Amino acid sequence: MFKILIVIFCLFGFAFAGTNEDLEWSKGESFLSFLTKYKINKDIYFNLSKTDKELCTEIEAGAEYRLILADNGSLLHALIPISEEMQIHLYRAANNIDYILDIIPVIYDTRTELLTFNLESSPYQDIVNLTKNKQLANEFIKAFQKSVNFKKVHKDDIVAIKYEQKIRLGKYYGTPVVLGAFVRLKHQEDKYVFQNLDEGVFYDDSGKSLTGVLFKVPLNYKRISSIFTYKRYHPVLKIYRAHLGVDFAAPMGTKVWSTGNGKISFFGRKGGYGNVIIVNHEGGFKSLYGHLSAFNKKFRSGSTVKQGDILGYVGTSGVSSGPHLHFGMYKNVRAMDPMKILSSSKKSLSGKARKTFMANVTMIKKELENALKNGQVPFKLESIPLYSKLKK
Repeated sequence: MFKILIVIFCLFGFAFAGTNEDLEWSKGESFLSFLTKYKINKDIYFNLSKTDKELCTEIEAGAEYRLILADNGSLLHALIPISEEMQIHLYRAANNIDYILDIIPVIYDTRTELLTFNLESSPYQDIVNLTKNKQLANEFIKAFQKSVNFKKVHKDDIVAIKYEQKIRLGKYYGTPVVLGAFVRLKHQEDKYVFQNLDEGVFYDDSGKSLTGVLFKVPLNYKRISSIFTYKRYHPVLKIYRAHLGVDFAAPMGTKVWSTGNGKISFFGRKGGYGNVIIVNHEGGFKSLYGHLSAFNKKFRSGSTVKQGDILGYVGTSGVSSGPHLHFGMYKNVRAMDPMKILSSSKKSLSGKARKTFMANVTMIKKELENALKNGQVPFKLESIPLYSKLKK
């Protein structure tokens, strides 16, 4: 935490000596092209560990990042998100010549909110009108897409939502997480959804999956050579290490298939991951297949694939110490542990997982009903102090 505070103080200090710019990462831009643009020695990238090179590949097109530039246009500081939790911090060293690169946490505040209302027009529009949060409205609609036909709702039907929202520098940050919600339609049973956070899947109040997405392991592998780690602090190196996927060690040329039905959104070279295919799936999920030796020439960007279709073959392209598949799973851009999603890919919960889930259902149901009785009013973004208490 001390290091993070130093970073914040440095940023505010430089804010008076340079110019702040908030930009969006361009489609097709790479971290190396960014370094070239600001005339920074590329050795800062080439000297990184394999894992950190891969993390520099995680920058998404459209990601908002912040620069602090000197009066002559040279770079003083850059904060570039690689996920909702982690960011690249690139800054000029004390000698005013070299640069230093760290992977540090994104600082934000998390609010857990309860929102209830009687329908006036549509659930989407009412949520936007009440909260000014379009992403929350989108997440709510997606949560109920398998169980409620919103074309058949009526004025004064009731909606209740429990959700988490990150706030950063006075703005909504990241994708809101719908923890639980219900829609109370006239002359019908209440429709509930509850999210199991480990897997990003929605279930009804009996533990039955509403997501409709089942994933399977994308290859026959020998062993897992590197597990998923997220925002893990290394006590010896005193830095944060992350690995936003699972590495499956397998012989060169092993077939790699799509973990589920979907549409290819990326097909080509991608930084440290080498030859990559990315597939978008239902429910906001996305899968990434890295270090491929070759692609299945049947497919290209925009192709529709089915679960089990051969996408390519295990290799060592990009930054790799041996033949393996780097397999990433994402939910609304947020990196998820692939093994938890694969092991939990089922139509309904059972055993200990169901017991834990049902206890959570009972608690959230009570909270939603109490919020409804109290006429819970949603918070407004403009009411939050710009520099509220920050959390890691």
